[in-house]
Amino acid sequence: MRDPYQVLGVNRSANAEEIKRAFRKLAKTYHPDRNANDPKAQERFAEANSAYEILGDEAKRRAFDRGEIDADGRPMGFPHPGFDPAGSAGGFRFDFGGASPGGAKGDPRDFFSDIFRQFEGGTRESGRGGKGGGEGRRSSIPPGDDITLEAAVTLEDVSNGGSRRITLPDGRTIEIKIPKGIANGGTVRLKGQGQPSVFGGPNGDVLVTLRYQRHPRFEVDGADLRVPIAVPLRDAVLGGSVRVPTLQGEVEVTVPAWTSGGKTLRLKGKGLPLNDRVGDLMVDLNIDLGPHDPEIEGFFRRRKG
Repeated sequence: MRDPYQVLGVNRSANAEEIKRAFRKLAKTYHPDRNANDPKAQERFAEANSAYEILGDEAKRRAFDRGEIDADGRPMGFPHPGFDPAGSAGGFRFDFGGASPGGAKGDPRDFFSDIFRQFEGGTRESGRGGKGGGEGRRSSIPPGDDITLEAAVTLEDVSNGGSRRITLPDGRTIEIKIPKGIANGGTVRLKGQGQPSVFGGPNGDVLVTLRYQRHPRFEVDGADLRVPIAVPLRDAVLGGSVRVPTLQGEVEVTVPAWTSGGKTLRLKGKGLPLNDRVGDLMVDLNIDLGPHDPEIEGFFRRRKG
């Protein structure tokens, strides 16, 4: 086989994610299901899979880079060309021109199905206490792609927890749980709800970034909230009470006598319950003169005179 780096079209300095992306791109392009009547495409798919068998496994990649194994995974200079140690170690070789064990020419897709099953079986057997007796290794079958999107959430749902339905790009509608106290820009992960794997691996995930929806009354300041409240002039002068909205419902707040406009009252624990702390509600008091009052106007005119 050709140099696996050349097969996947990556540099020798490529990281694991770059190698995986290159393999996925080739595999999607040359997958047998998409190229049933193109033997060349099937050969390219097999070649890409073999290359990923080397470069997608860190131990094999290091051995190849050191020149200890060849592009087929065989030890360099092995004296018996008829023996395939790579196969005995878990590697795979492909020959679409050959016959199946029963003598009939097989469907290339059957080869890949068997391979993926062996991958999965190898992962189970090589785990702790399995047939391999080793520490186990992750399967190299790539999962499906993740789906990323954003959704708006209300401050009420952030404060109390809730749920909402979202529509995915493929048209599916799913329900997500909104965790109580999630931060603005926090992400909810839905395991296995993403794109299916074209290689027989697990589905990808759905990653939903939650953004706070603008509220008609409250302004967000970290975990704190701010709300403006109009105070009648008489209550500002003589003292009184006003109704203040919170995310849990309205509460009554006392306004001290001789309260100036612009004064702020703090309601402890009435903000957002974020992970680091529970915020407060900052109530900004604004003096409201209300409708024309001849008595009050006369009072100030007499004082002026």
